[in-house]
Amino acid sequence: MSEVDGQARPSPWSSRFAFRTYAAGLLWLGGVVVGLMMPVSREPGWLAIRVDPAGVLYTAASLVGGANFFGAGARALRRFRLDMNFLMSVAIVAAIVIGEPFEAATIAFLFCVAELLERHAADRSRRSIAALLRLAPEQADRLLPDGATEVVAAGDLKIGDRIRVRPGDRIGADGCVVAGTSAVNESAITGESVPRLKGPGDAVFSGTMNTDGALDIDVTSDASHSVVARIVQLVRASESRRAPIEQFVARFARVYTPVVTLVALLIIVVPPMLGAGTYLEWFVRGITLLVIACPCALVIATPVSVVSALTSAARHGVLIRGGEHLERLGSITSLATDKTGTLTTGQLEVTSFRVLPAAEEGELLQLVTTLEARSEHPVGRAIVRYGASRGVLPKGAIHDVKALPGHGITASVGGVRVAVGTERVVGPTAAALWGNLEDGTSWVFASVTERGLSAVIGLEDGVRPEARGFVERLHGLRIRPIVLLTGDAEGPARSVARAVGISDVRARLLPEQKVAVVREMRSMYHTVAMLGDGVNDAPALAEASIGIAMGAAGSPAAIETADVALMADDLLKVPYAIRLGRRARRTIRFNIALAIGLKVALAAGAVSGHVTLAVAVLLGDLGASLAVTLNALRLATTHPE
Repeated sequence: MSEVDGQARPSPWSSRFAFRTYAAGLLWLGGVVVGLMMPVSREPGWLAIRVDPAGVLYTAASLVGGANFFGAGARALRRFRLDMNFLMSVAIVAAIVIGEPFEAATIAFLFCVAELLERHAADRSRRSIAALLRLAPEQADRLLPDGATEVVAAGDLKIGDRIRVRPGDRIGADGCVVAGTSAVNESAITGESVPRLKGPGDAVFSGTMNTDGALDIDVTSDASHSVVARIVQLVRASESRRAPIEQFVARFARVYTPVVTLVALLIIVVPPMLGAGTYLEWFVRGITLLVIACPCALVIATPVSVVSALTSAARHGVLIRGGEHLERLGSITSLATDKTGTLTTGQLEVTSFRVLPAAEEGELLQLVTTLEARSEHPVGRAIVRYGASRGVLPKGAIHDVKALPGHGITASVGGVRVAVGTERVVGPTAAALWGNLEDGTSWVFASVTERGLSAVIGLEDGVRPEARGFVERLHGLRIRPIVLLTGDAEGPARSVARAVGISDVRARLLPEQKVAVVREMRSMYHTVAMLGDGVNDAPALAEASIGIAMGAAGSPAAIETADVALMADDLLKVPYAIRLGRRARRTIRFNIALAIGLKVALAAGAVSGHVTLAVAVLLGDLGASLAVTLNALRLATTHPE
């Protein structure tokens, strides 16, 4: 079950449609097993109904699976709008009537699976919105005039209300800080990995995490206009423009099916009326044309290719949510990508530890590691990991700990006073020793005044080892441009871009600004992919022609919004998915051309009397279906490089 706006909805995988699909698949499989154990030889022909055990199972599978389409097909016939449901119904019934229940069962089951995938794609949109709505806290502490607080529903907060947010709580509304100082983790909104210091006058967003100090905040927007609400609205708007594009076969069927039916009727009636032969002779030719026109191979051409490609992708850790998205993957011309958690690991790492005097590096690292051992702050954890990598573990007692929220911490470690944090914590003298520090790195200071020790610690979000190869392979596939979009600062963004080989960087972007850039790219390059992992990426993922999410560590909202999910967080799977999409498009087009070409050639032979009913069944139906199926199965051989 999924829940949106408080309403529970059944999963498409537990619907009546789905259970019919499962039953059709089991009956089809049973027919295959029985057919192998009890082979029956029977010549195909008009009204050659199979009554052997395997044929009965296949026929049952066809009827059970076809029940998902027969009703809609009949309604389409009554309205004289012969759509895909009518086409499917004709294909299944015709295959049974001409004595090919295996083909009928295969068609029914494959199209049920394809339709189920489309229903899942619609359901994921509702679930992605539900995940976004859950980001905002349900309650907030509203300050009263006497200084006390009362717990209220976050949705009831109004502009002008004042709330208090304690350390470890999520901020309940967009607002402006009026009292207190704290580092706020805004990664859910901006994607920036390092918490930002917030003090009086600074804006804060609903759904972000207050880390180490109490904040009093004046509410500046109600729940319906918060950043989280705007993200939900953006996702909904982008999804509403993503109505499934009608496939070529469905459009073709609107003309193909009624035209062929009319032509067959004319062939049966007109020539005998003009004295060109007997009614019986032309009746056989008309029926032969209808058998040739039976769209089994045509309708199976796309789904069997899609199922083969999607199965291959899933085996290699790439989840593609349906055939439409598979085909779009093959048409990508440009790509936008997030930075934090996508091109980078999303975890801060110490990249530089400089000490004055240099000979005392070991001692200062020991003191700093001991001080940060109990810290839950990302910077503290990174310093502890750095110390452990060099064999330095926390050692000694800590006393008189004082935290300056948003700036750092000081404490007595082993009898000396150690400070780690911003210039405000270590003092201007210790910070001034290091002068101007290079961009692209986040810097914190450390000092031990009694010993005359000073250090500067550089931290960066580590670049994924495969990121550069990922960019090079995209360039090899002629995917240009590749644009880096991030909510992070310009310096760290350009540092990562240089490391992976990207020249176009857009930094300090909010979710709606990422959407604007993707929309601009779509207007210039037509088919744009967006790669991301965070909640802040969800609107851009929805806006792009194809949204690709880092599945293993990505946020549920990003994964549910995306059309493609990389379940192993391996960037090299993106070029693989694009190659698979391109190969699938070529295969689908070839299969459709083959099916139509065979039918056109056989139809000409049927009208002229050179193609018999048996030949029509063997070549126009079985032969074409077998050819397109074998060609489609080749997609399963596509492997990552």
